[in-house]
Amino acid sequence: MRNFLYFILFLLFVVACKSPEARRPEQRSSGSFIKESAERNKKLYKKEEAVITKIISQNKTTEFESNPNGFWYFYNVKDTVSTLMPKFGDLVTFTYDVKDLDGTTIVSEVENGLQKYQVDQSNQDLISGIREGIKIMKEGETVTFLFPSYKAFGYYGIQEKLGANVPIQSTITLRSIETSEEN
Repeated sequence: MRNFLYFILFLLFVVACKSPEARRPEQRSSGSFIKESAERNKKLYKKEEAVITKIISQNKTTEFESNPNGFWYFYNVKDTVSTLMPKFGDLVTFTYDVKDLDGTTIVSEVENGLQKYQVDQSNQDLISGIREGIKIMKEGETVTFLFPSYKAFGYYGIQEKLGANVPIQSTITLRSIETSEEN
């Protein structure tokens, strides 16, 4: 009996000294949601690009340019003399509107008012297309941009005015550029 008691104590000692094992997750994520989302977004972009390309091809009188950042634009008023364009830290003043691709006004220039924006430093609530578009403009120019939804208001849209994933056009007039002391 005494040997049996020692044997039990020895087993308890061996079991108690065992190192803890890592718990395994109950569910493993395969990343399929992200892959599916990326595929959906690629299809959406191709569809929007086709619509914008069709608009451009139907408008024979306007000379559109494409930007490597993923949008298209044309000049309403172009400055061929000045070379000053906004750079990092410059304070720009501008006006803009938001329209659907058919030209129906969603948010007018008057509703937006005069905007001030410090290039690449402001946390101002501007869509990425406008922030990038301003950088290719010169003071006094007016440019109309065609933005796919990912450069515009994307998934969120504008509450009660613009639905989700809708491409837009926006006409921006760059009123002034105040260069920062760093430039």
